[in-house]
Amino acid sequence: MRILLAALAGAIAMFIWSAIAHMATPLATIGFSHMKNEPAVLQAMTSENVAAKPGLFIFPWTDPHDPKMMDKYAALAKTHPTGMLLYRPVGQDLGIDMTPMLLKEFIKQFVQALIAAWIVSMIATSFIGRTGIVTAIGVSTAIATNVSYWNWYGFPFDYTAAQLIMEIVGAFAAGLAISAVLGRKTA
Repeated sequence: MRILLAALAGAIAMFIWSAIAHMATPLATIGFSHMKNEPAVLQAMTSENVAAKPGLFIFPWTDPHDPKMMDKYAALAKTHPTGMLLYRPVGQDLGIDMTPMLLKEFIKQFVQALIAAWIVSMIATSFIGRTGIVTAIGVSTAIATNVSYWNWYGFPFDYTAAQLIMEIVGAFAAGLAISAVLGRKTA
Protein backbone atom coordinates (compact mmCIF):
# COMPACT_ATOMS: atom_id res chain seq x y z
CA MET A 1 0.00 0.00 0.00
CA ARG A 2 2.89 2.37 0.78
CA ILE A 3 4.26 1.81 -2.73
CA LEU A 4 0.92 2.76 -4.30
CA LEU A 5 0.66 5.86 -2.11
CA ALA A 6 4.25 6.79 -2.96
CA ALA A 7 3.51 6.30 -6.66
CA LEU A 8 0.41 8.47 -6.40
CA ALA A 9 2.39 11.20 -4.64
CA GLY A 10 5.15 10.93 -7.26
CA ALA A 11 2.67 11.13 -10.14
CA ILE A 12 0.98 14.16 -8.61
CA ALA A 13 4.37 15.86 -8.18
CA MET A 14 5.31 15.12 -11.81
CA PHE A 15 1.91 16.29 -13.04
CA ILE A 16 2.16 19.57 -11.11
CA TRP A 17 5.70 20.17 -12.40
CA SER A 18 4.55 19.39 -15.95
CA ALA A 19 1.72 21.94 -15.62
CA ILE A 20 4.15 24.57 -14.33
CA ALA A 21 6.67 23.79 -17.09
CA HIS A 22 4.01 24.09 -19.80
CA MET A 23 2.08 27.10 -18.49
CA ALA A 24 4.59 29.21 -16.56
CA THR A 25 7.88 28.66 -18.40
CA PRO A 26 8.94 28.77 -22.05
CA LEU A 27 10.21 25.15 -21.89
CA ALA A 28 7.22 23.64 -23.73
CA THR A 29 7.64 25.86 -26.81
CA ILE A 30 11.43 25.92 -27.12
CA GLY A 31 12.56 24.55 -30.46
CA PHE A 32 9.30 25.16 -32.34
CA SER A 33 9.35 27.55 -35.29
CA HIS A 34 6.82 29.29 -37.50
CA MET A 35 6.71 28.04 -41.08
CA LYS A 36 7.23 30.65 -43.80
CA ASN A 37 4.23 30.97 -46.13
CA GLU A 38 2.15 28.78 -43.83
CA PRO A 39 -1.18 29.46 -45.62
CA ALA A 40 0.17 27.99 -48.88
CA VAL A 41 1.60 24.96 -47.09
CA LEU A 42 -1.67 24.37 -45.21
CA GLN A 43 -3.61 24.69 -48.47
CA ALA A 44 -1.37 22.09 -50.12
CA MET A 45 -1.80 19.78 -47.14
CA THR A 46 -5.58 20.22 -47.13
CA SER A 47 -5.97 19.26 -50.78
CA GLU A 48 -5.32 15.54 -50.11
CA ASN A 49 -1.74 15.92 -51.33
CA VAL A 50 -0.43 14.52 -48.06
CA ALA A 51 -2.79 11.79 -46.86
CA ALA A 52 -6.41 11.11 -46.03
CA LYS A 53 -5.56 9.69 -42.63
CA PRO A 54 -3.34 10.82 -39.77
CA GLY A 55 0.23 9.58 -39.63
CA LEU A 56 3.91 10.25 -39.21
CA PHE A 57 5.59 10.78 -42.57
CA ILE A 58 9.26 10.85 -43.53
CA PHE A 59 10.24 12.68 -46.67
CA PRO A 60 11.56 12.16 -49.22
CA TRP A 61 10.19 8.62 -49.05
CA THR A 62 12.21 5.61 -50.12
CA ASP A 63 11.09 2.02 -49.72
CA PRO A 64 12.82 0.62 -46.59
CA HIS A 65 12.83 -2.86 -48.18
CA ASP A 66 14.71 -1.66 -51.26
CA PRO A 67 18.37 -2.74 -51.02
CA LYS A 68 19.35 0.59 -52.63
CA MET A 69 17.27 2.61 -50.18
CA MET A 70 20.18 4.53 -48.65
CA ASP A 71 21.63 5.46 -52.05
CA LYS A 72 18.23 6.59 -53.33
CA TYR A 73 17.59 8.63 -50.19
CA ALA A 74 21.04 10.26 -50.41
CA ALA A 75 20.37 11.24 -54.04
CA LEU A 76 16.94 12.68 -53.19
CA ALA A 77 18.33 14.56 -50.17
CA LYS A 78 20.70 16.46 -52.48
CA THR A 79 17.79 18.01 -54.39
CA HIS A 80 14.82 17.90 -51.97
CA PRO A 81 14.12 19.01 -48.42
CA THR A 82 14.16 16.24 -45.80
CA GLY A 83 12.18 15.85 -42.65
CA MET A 84 9.30 14.36 -40.75
CA LEU A 85 5.70 15.46 -40.66
CA LEU A 86 3.19 14.55 -37.97
CA TYR A 87 -0.09 15.00 -39.81
CA ARG A 88 -3.76 15.07 -38.94
CA PRO A 89 -6.23 15.83 -41.73
CA VAL A 90 -8.98 18.40 -41.30
CA GLY A 91 -11.43 17.28 -38.63
CA GLN A 92 -9.00 14.93 -36.89
CA ASP A 93 -7.32 17.41 -34.58
CA LEU A 94 -6.89 16.89 -30.87
CA GLY A 95 -9.75 19.26 -30.05
CA ILE A 96 -10.05 21.84 -27.34
CA ASP A 97 -11.08 19.42 -24.60
CA MET A 98 -7.72 18.42 -23.17
CA THR A 99 -9.26 16.15 -20.51
CA PRO A 100 -8.52 12.85 -22.30
CA MET A 101 -4.91 13.86 -22.99
CA LEU A 102 -4.36 15.08 -19.42
CA LEU A 103 -5.81 11.82 -18.08
CA LYS A 104 -3.50 9.73 -20.31
CA GLU A 105 -0.52 11.86 -19.24
CA PHE A 106 -1.35 11.36 -15.55
CA ILE A 107 -1.72 7.59 -16.05
CA LYS A 108 1.67 7.51 -17.81
CA GLN A 109 3.23 9.46 -14.94
CA PHE A 110 1.58 7.18 -12.38
CA VAL A 111 3.04 4.09 -14.09
CA GLN A 112 6.48 5.75 -14.15
CA ALA A 113 6.20 6.68 -10.48
CA LEU A 114 4.92 3.19 -9.58
CA ILE A 115 7.94 1.56 -11.20
CA ALA A 116 10.30 4.00 -9.47
CA ALA A 117 8.56 3.59 -6.07
CA TRP A 118 8.71 -0.18 -6.37
CA ILE A 119 12.44 -0.09 -7.20
CA VAL A 120 13.42 2.29 -4.40
CA SER A 121 11.21 0.49 -1.87
CA MET A 122 13.57 -2.47 -2.19
CA ILE A 123 16.67 -0.40 -1.52
CA ALA A 124 17.77 0.35 2.02
CA THR A 125 19.00 3.89 1.62
CA SER A 126 18.36 7.43 2.79
CA PHE A 127 15.80 9.98 1.64
CA ILE A 128 18.47 11.64 -0.50
CA GLY A 129 19.57 8.26 -1.88
CA ARG A 130 16.02 7.32 -2.90
CA THR A 131 15.42 10.75 -4.43
CA GLY A 132 18.68 10.40 -6.36
CA ILE A 133 17.72 6.94 -7.63
CA VAL A 134 14.31 8.12 -8.86
CA THR A 135 16.00 11.10 -10.52
CA ALA A 136 18.52 8.78 -12.19
CA ILE A 137 15.65 6.65 -13.50
CA GLY A 138 14.17 9.86 -14.91
CA VAL A 139 17.46 10.84 -16.54
CA SER A 140 17.58 7.42 -18.21
CA THR A 141 14.04 7.68 -19.54
CA ALA A 142 14.54 11.29 -20.64
CA ILE A 143 17.60 10.50 -22.74
CA ALA A 144 16.15 7.22 -24.09
CA THR A 145 13.98 8.89 -26.71
CA ASN A 146 14.84 12.59 -26.70
CA VAL A 147 18.53 12.17 -27.51
CA SER A 148 17.76 9.56 -30.17
CA TYR A 149 15.24 11.89 -31.81
CA TRP A 150 17.87 14.66 -31.86
CA ASN A 151 20.55 12.30 -33.18
CA TRP A 152 18.59 10.35 -35.80
CA TYR A 153 15.73 12.61 -36.85
CA GLY A 154 17.30 16.04 -36.47
CA PHE A 155 15.06 17.39 -33.72
CA PRO A 156 16.39 20.83 -32.74
CA PHE A 157 18.97 20.73 -29.94
CA ASP A 158 17.20 23.47 -27.97
CA TYR A 159 13.94 21.46 -28.14
CA THR A 160 15.80 18.34 -26.98
CA ALA A 161 17.46 20.19 -24.10
CA ALA A 162 14.13 21.66 -22.98
CA GLN A 163 12.49 18.23 -23.03
CA LEU A 164 15.37 16.78 -21.02
CA ILE A 165 15.03 19.54 -18.43
CA MET A 166 11.27 19.00 -18.10
CA GLU A 167 11.63 15.23 -17.72
CA ILE A 168 14.55 15.35 -15.28
CA VAL A 169 12.98 18.00 -13.04
CA GLY A 170 9.75 15.96 -13.10
CA ALA A 171 11.67 12.87 -12.00
CA PHE A 172 13.34 14.86 -9.21
CA ALA A 173 9.94 16.12 -8.01
CA ALA A 174 8.60 12.56 -8.10
CA GLY A 175 11.68 11.36 -6.24
CA LEU A 176 11.09 13.87 -3.45
CA ALA A 177 7.44 12.85 -3.13
CA ILE A 178 8.14 9.11 -3.32
CA SER A 179 10.93 9.36 -0.76
CA ALA A 180 8.75 11.39 1.60
CA VAL A 181 5.99 8.76 1.50
CA LEU A 182 8.27 5.75 1.75
CA GLY A 183 10.09 7.29 4.69
CA ARG A 184 13.21 5.75 6.18
CA LYS A 185 11.97 2.17 6.36
CA THR A 186 14.59 -0.22 5.09
CA ALA A 187 14.06 -2.71 2.30
